Amino acid sequence: MRDAEIKPSARVPRGVAMASVELALSAQDVSVQFDGLKALSNVSLAVPRGRITGLIGPNGAGKTTLINVLTGFQQASSGIVELEGPTINGVAAHKLRRMGVARTFQSGRLFRELTVVDNLEVTGVGLGHNRHHAIGEAERVMEWLGIAHLGGTIAGALPYTDERRVAIGRAIMCTPRYLLLDEPAAGMSEHESHELATIIRRIANELNIGVLLIEHNIGLVLELCERVFVLDSGEIIEVGPPQQIRDSDAVRHAYMGTQRDEPMPALAVDGAAA
Repeated sequence: MRDAEIKPSARVPRGVAMASVELALSAQDVSVQFDGLKALSNVSLAVPRGRITGLIGPNGAGKTTLINVLTGFQQASSGIVELEGPTINGVAAHKLRRMGVARTFQSGRLFRELTVVDNLEVTGVGLGHNRHHAIGEAERVMEWLGIAHLGGTIAGALPYTDERRVAIGRAIMCTPRYLLLDEPAAGMSEHESHELATIIRRIANELNIGVLLIEHNIGLVLELCERVFVLDSGEIIEVGPPQQIRDSDAVRHAYMGTQRDEPMPALAVDGAAA
């Protein structure tokens, strides 16, 4: 199927409070249906430039489907996806990557037989850079992320947590305006999660990238994000700052698995409910 033409739109996601002049990757009333089953139902969400936005929800809530829609891996059955104004419905993933929308996956998807620097270089070459430029960019990204010492390591020999950092490095190689991180802290210790939090803050603050953080590590999300969207059974059930999410009856009931009249479980740093 041919990539859809990018068209201007003045529509603003319903129920998403943001200034009209604010740059964002956004979805408005997005639904996705598979064989009669709705994976997403009228979902509206915005990821402002230079800020960290959270997306949480139980397994099967539709989080990965929503990421796929925002990054061009899945087409919405209805609704609008916008990139700083123009609609991007139907634009292929590789074109969106060149337009500034990058992502990581739950699995690192590295070239396991190549070195770390080669993994980043391949990304640069794939974007159209010559090899000399791609290597230079790869070295700068590794230095910025603090993984330069891993440059000569075969990716398949990396510990799981280092794979995650290399995957983030590959995404940064795309010089994105928006970066969607799909469970980047999975399998990390408390110390490693804190190191990851520092990296994510730097991505937003130093690189002016809008970050959508999708995590089961609730503590990490509430620590980092200015605004959190909670997805359950394909619908947004709560939107707000961390304290509102922590105190929400809807989140307590749907996500944390407690009844509305029970106290909210303590949130551990690793995101597990006590």
